[in-house]
Amino acid sequence: MPEYDASQIQVLEGLEAVRRRPGMYIGSTSQQGLHHLVWEIVDNAVDEALAGFCTRIEVTLHRDGSCSVKDDGRGFPIDLHPKLQRPGVEVALTVLHAGGKFGLGSYKVSGGLHGVGASVVNALSEWLEVTVRKDGAVYTQTFARGKPTADLKEIGKTKEHGSMIRFLPDAEIFEDIHFDQEMVASRLREMAFLNAGLLITLRDERTGEQRRFHFDGGIASFVRYLNRNREVLHPKPFYCSAERDRVLVEASLQYNDSYKDTVLSFANTIRTHEGGSHETGFKSALTRLLNDYGRRAGILKESEENLSGEDVREGIAAVISVKLEEPQFEGQTKTKLGNSEVRGIVDQAVGDALGSFLEENPSVARRILEKCVQAQRARDAARKARELTRRKSALEISSLPGKLTDCTSKDPSESELFIVEGDSAGGSAKQGRDRRFQAILPIRGKILNVEKARLDKALSNEEIRSLITALGTGVGDDFDIEKARYHRVVVMADADHDGNHIRTLLLTFFFRYMTDLVEKGYIYIAQPPLYLVKKNKTEKYLYTDDELERYLQEIGREKVEVQRYKGLGEMNADQLWDTTMNPESRTMLSIRLDDAIEADQIFTILMGDKVEPRREFIQENATSVRNLDI
Repeated sequence: MPEYDASQIQVLEGLEAVRRRPGMYIGSTSQQGLHHLVWEIVDNAVDEALAGFCTRIEVTLHRDGSCSVKDDGRGFPIDLHPKLQRPGVEVALTVLHAGGKFGLGSYKVSGGLHGVGASVVNALSEWLEVTVRKDGAVYTQTFARGKPTADLKEIGKTKEHGSMIRFLPDAEIFEDIHFDQEMVASRLREMAFLNAGLLITLRDERTGEQRRFHFDGGIASFVRYLNRNREVLHPKPFYCSAERDRVLVEASLQYNDSYKDTVLSFANTIRTHEGGSHETGFKSALTRLLNDYGRRAGILKESEENLSGEDVREGIAAVISVKLEEPQFEGQTKTKLGNSEVRGIVDQAVGDALGSFLEENPSVARRILEKCVQAQRARDAARKARELTRRKSALEISSLPGKLTDCTSKDPSESELFIVEGDSAGGSAKQGRDRRFQAILPIRGKILNVEKARLDKALSNEEIRSLITALGTGVGDDFDIEKARYHRVVVMADADHDGNHIRTLLLTFFFRYMTDLVEKGYIYIAQPPLYLVKKNKTEKYLYTDDELERYLQEIGREKVEVQRYKGLGEMNADQLWDTTMNPESRTMLSIRLDDAIEADQIFTILMGDKVEPRREFIQENATSVRNLDI
């Protein structure tokens, strides 16, 4: 047996650990991880704003693929670190946990990745350049993959102050190093909302576009933005701000006429996707105050149950922001706030202010309470409908004509469910599939638009009930992703107007009621071919009009037969297998949720009641449409 001694234990020095295990520091090396680099540098600049030293931040996406973040804060320290005897800026960019955010000295409040943000970005960049304007002089230093390539040097004089970091992500680390302007813009807009008065500019040299984010109204403006495409129950959002025990609490909310809730929470301007103590405190105060008011005003009768948290949050858009000196985040990339004392602080602050708001605005309070009571009744109806759906076994559903044809595998990780439009396409899919791991669920017509309906009404739709039962996850309070019977759910509809509508209706349902399936990457859209081109004995499937045009130019147009598939039912079973269902040769679009706020807005625009936002969206995006069916 070979020896195992201390000499075999590998010690990764400095930033080499980051390069070897990037996921530990930025979550992944996908698009999310790539953009995390931008967030870390922006967070550092925002920390200067939180400390009162920065009013402007400029983010530029450069033509060469690099990104720069410039602020007008104090600038990185350039004096020698007392222990390491290197300039402070170099230490901050090359040593883990060497930020200025530990203890209560340089920053009272900060975001940032536990003091490792700037150095992690440096480690995962092919090159990085830092420029510091400080004490009347301009300094610069360059790095490559985390290591200095030159010493800090003075290059000029200036009256300005602040820092700029420009970096090129390392293609050896990331799957794709192309920055997405919309993803960056969404985050910067969020930062500007959370820091009233801060001006953040985004320039994209690749397109020549420039965007400006500046909101004096802070998170109340954020709530108005979230509701901009919905009908609101009261024109002015509720807003409160209070400081208790060195914790600054801000909360704003406004109800709309939809059936979904949007509650966003932040700690030190960092989005806490999994909530935490601050969000729990807010929800607790909201539920308690509305129940108390409802009882006193006689809207809730003595014989009626209390409103649940789900009832009082129906149709709410809310933002909770706390700023505290030493946040305790659960997880390296900070998705949940753990400070237990914050729950009571937020509960009390929001409770006091919301109680006054309801008393001072009785007509608004009544509209809100009436909506909550309607939600309670619908929830009870939905519970009964869910129980009915649960009682129907998968076997009963499968035995119905035109419903689920299951696969033989019981392993969800290898199983696929194809949701197919109509019996004709369903028949081809059933014949062409690999019955070992592919299941087929035909749906007839268009399912209910759940954007305009509560869950109880959605559960009265036969096609939706069949879909829920086939997936096995349950829905609403009963939803459990661990019970998913398939880890690939493929929407396979015709490439025409009706097919596009069916796809959108299904995606709306998944996003609104089974969001975890989207976040886990379980949802796909099949990409059947539009054309079959035959010339002599050669056959080729083509998926877009552009592909067809290029191919026809390549082979010539004489003696060519072009067949356009208007529907999946026009394909033979073997053709459908070869082009659309065979894992070895098919192409599928994976539906991902990079930005839940923007996704929420898009579904509201496309599937909601307001016509004008939908018209504007179509006009803005008309040039990027492909496979348009006229």
